Amino acid sequence: MGDQLSLDWSKKPPERKVYTVSDLTARIRELLEGEFGEVWVQGEVSNFKAAPSGHVYFTLKDQGAQLRAVLFKSALRLLKFQPKDGLSVTARGRISVYDPRGEYQLIVDSLEPAGFGALQLAFQQLKAKLAGEGLFDAERKKPLPLLPRRIGLITSPRGAAIADMLRILRRRFENLDIVLYPVKVQGEGAADEIVRALRYFNRPPERQIGGPADVLIVGRGGGSIEDLWAFNEEKVARAIAESQVPVISAVGHETDFTIADFVADLRAPTPSAAAELVVQTKAQLTERIQTLRQSLEERLAYRLLGLRHRLGEMARHRAFESVARLVRVRIQRTDELTYRVMDAARRRLSAILRRLESVQNRLARLNIGRRVETDRHRQTAALTALQHALRRAMDLRVSRLESLRSQLLNLSPLSVLERGYALAYGPEGGLLRDAARVAAGDSIDVRLAKGRLSARVTKTEP
Repeated sequence: MGDQLSLDWSKKPPERKVYTVSDLTARIRELLEGEFGEVWVQGEVSNFKAAPSGHVYFTLKDQGAQLRAVLFKSALRLLKFQPKDGLSVTARGRISVYDPRGEYQLIVDSLEPAGFGALQLAFQQLKAKLAGEGLFDAERKKPLPLLPRRIGLITSPRGAAIADMLRILRRRFENLDIVLYPVKVQGEGAADEIVRALRYFNRPPERQIGGPADVLIVGRGGGSIEDLWAFNEEKVARAIAESQVPVISAVGHETDFTIADFVADLRAPTPSAAAELVVQTKAQLTERIQTLRQSLEERLAYRLLGLRHRLGEMARHRAFESVARLVRVRIQRTDELTYRVMDAARRRLSAILRRLESVQNRLARLNIGRRVETDRHRQTAALTALQHALRRAMDLRVSRLESLRSQLLNLSPLSVLERGYALAYGPEGGLLRDAARVAAGDSIDVRLAKGRLSARVTKTEP
């Protein structure tokens, strides 16, 4: 029993591993980022807040927990819908740690609504927004020209849509002048190309090849909502609304509806119907527009796609992740400081405005000129009265002082001394009134009217 309880004091206690807060936070971040490199999280959006920098911050929550999330503007630009509070979403991203607050958060790379297609939701959101601005109102629609001399076509140079429109236009009016602006009608960059085409036809006439168009047809053949999405982009809708040249929207089949259909001056059920509507009195076309080949653009697009893929792989390398993480932290910190500065400025401005309003109200209730004049007369009268009072007080005090001086002189023992008398002080310093208080040989002081004498007693008489 004694051997079991014995202690070996020769062994050193284990060393403690002490972390700084920054080191421990960095370690936790590395563990989380390594464990949760990519996760899908479903929850409800709350506390949605857009920063002036373009980034957005929100919280994903369910009945039992909540998770902070950040969506940087580089990823926000790729969303087809607008996130808002109360929307149930599925987010894809990476778990990381925001060091200044020591909080873990989800860096969102993509977001989609749960239980409802992202494109369909975006369609409904944009349709409601533009309708509220009046872009669908019939009053703003421009009439089509009866006999257009030049028609601008904004579509793909390949496919059945352009072939059908050209065939019908050629048959109905052979001398019609047609200008084709070839664009992509689906996929990345299609909306930008359509917008550039609309703006080209709205340039001054001298900046257009062959002169201005009298009417524009924007369209393509049928397809899924993803295929037709370029015509549901807000930038395309606003470019159509801003066009000074009448626009006919001819997208998809008769049952397909896009945002462009609601904004355009006229909706055609199909591209072929648009060709029939635009030249109602023409016979047929005399020349056929040659299909423009886009081989060089396709090769460039394929090359750019490969380079973009390689760049994405390099950007995901851990060597770049630390730099990206520092940038994200600085971005969030900048947003927080921006909010604090803006709040402080608003509070300061409100306080200054309240003080200014209070001073203005007080000045409005006061007649400053009259009060200044009244105070000046009152001060003059008070000063005059004070001078008289001071003069009388001085006279009284001078008179009183002279009286006290005369009494002091009469009562002062010095006056007696002036008449030849003296005051004698004994060895202990007291005034001598009796010769019996000193003896022969004692030293005494004698006070004269002018000066003192030190003397020694040689004899005393009672």
